[in-house]
Amino acid sequence: MAAFLIGLAVFMIFEWITLGFNLTDGHPTAFYVVHGILIAVNIVLAVVLGVIGLRGLAQRDQRPPV
Repeated sequence: MAAFLIGLAVFMIFEWITLGFNLTDGHPTAFYVVHGILIAVNIVLAVVLGVIGLRGLAQRDQRPPV
């Protein structure tokens, strides 16, 4: 599960940063404001998921083998 969360976080960051660079000119300002907010929120969510995943991996390494 931890590896999935880390992979998802990496994918989300890549996807939303790519979208940000691919936005073309010619749209109303509100379009860019809304997409900027979406990008920021999703990057924050990706960082949170990545931290949760990394903590999960760190805890897995500290448990005694079964």
